[in-house]
Amino acid sequence: MSAWVLPDHIADVLPSEARHIEELRRELLDTARSYGYELVMPPLLEHLESLLTGTGEALDLQTFKLVDQLSGRMLGLRADSTPQVARIDAHLLNRSGVARLCYCGPVLHTRPGRPHATREPLQFGAEIYGHAGLEADLEALTLALDCLRETQVSALTVDMADARIVAALLEGNAIAPQRLAEIHAALAAKDASTLAALTRSLSAQSRDGLARLVSLYGDVRVLDEATRALPDLPAIGEALASLRWLASHLEGAAISFDLADLRGYAYYTGVRFGIYTPGATEALVRGGRYDEVGAVFGRKRPAAGFSLDLKELVGVASRRALKAAIRAPWGEDAALRGAIARLRTQGETVVCVLPGHESEADEFLCDRELALLGGTWAVRAL
Repeated sequence: MSAWVLPDHIADVLPSEARHIEELRRELLDTARSYGYELVMPPLLEHLESLLTGTGEALDLQTFKLVDQLSGRMLGLRADSTPQVARIDAHLLNRSGVARLCYCGPVLHTRPGRPHATREPLQFGAEIYGHAGLEADLEALTLALDCLRETQVSALTVDMADARIVAALLEGNAIAPQRLAEIHAALAAKDASTLAALTRSLSAQSRDGLARLVSLYGDVRVLDEATRALPDLPAIGEALASLRWLASHLEGAAISFDLADLRGYAYYTGVRFGIYTPGATEALVRGGRYDEVGAVFGRKRPAAGFSLDLKELVGVASRRALKAAIRAPWGEDAALRGAIARLRTQGETVVCVLPGHESEADEFLCDRELALLGGTWAVRAL
C-alpha cells in the first residue's frame, strides 16, 4: 500500500472546497456572535475519563483512544464538543446567569455515521446555559435556522420530537442499557415488529404507548393525535405542549414532528430537533435540550443548543463567487513591490505571476492587473 494513501473515510480538503468551508465557518461564527455567543476553543484531546464520564459515555464507541507519553494516562480524541463546552461552562466560567457559547473545530469518529460520511467532521455548534424556559430552546432553533439561511441554504424543514415522551413511557421498567439502545433504534427505524419483540416484557402501558409512537409522525396534527393516543402522563403532556409552543413561534421553515425519533446523542433530556433541506440525506443540524450534560462536572445547569458538520453543509450551501483579485508581475523594482504592499494593506488580493507561469490558473478571479503606466504602477481592468 502506498504511504500516502489515507485511512478510510478520511480525506484531504482541496483549495476550492477549503475556501468554501472557510467562508461558511466565518458566516456561522459571525451569525452566532450577532446573537451574543462567545467563541470557545476546547482541546482536541482530553483525559479519557473527562470525555466519557456521565453523559459522555454514549460516545465511547465513537472515541479514538491513546496513551499519553508524558503521564501514561489514557487520552481520548473528542467525538463531540458539547460535553467539553459543558465542562467549560460548569468548571471554568462558573457564571451564575446565562452563558452563550459557540465553537468550531474538528471532531474524530472511530466509525462513519453512515456510508460515505467522513470520520473527521468539522463541527460548529452553539450552546446556551442557565435558562430552563422554552425561550432558550426557541433561541437555539432560531439561531440554527439563521445560520443556515446565512449560508444560503433554503427550503428548510424543522423536524421535532421530545426525549421526555419515550422516557415517560419507559419509566418504571427495568431495562438493560443494550436493550434500551435497541428499543431506541427500532423506534427510529419505525420497525414495529422488532419493537414489539423488544418490549414484550414491559408493562402494558409502556408496550402499547411505544407501539403507538411508531405511527406518530407528520404535521402539527400529530400532536393532537398523540394527546388522544398516548397515556395521560404529566411528562408527556408537558412535552407535547412544549412542541406546540415552539412550532407556533417558528417562521420561515416547514415544521414536522416524529415523536419516535431519538437519533443523535443520548444526552438529550427534552425537545430535540433536526433541520433538513433537499439534497441532504440526513439532518444538516441536530440539537435540543440537554439539562444533565454538566452534572458530572459538579454543576447541573439548564442547557440547549445544536451542532452541524461544515463538511456536510458545504455540499448543499450555495457556492460564493470567486473573490476579485489583482494580477501583478514579479519583479525586484522597489516601486512595484511598494505598490503591491499598499494594495494588500487596503484589503486587495494581489497574485504575483512568477516568471514562466503567466498562463496558469488558480482559485482567484483576476479581473485587474498592476501595470506600469506612464512611469507609475497603477491598477487597470483586464
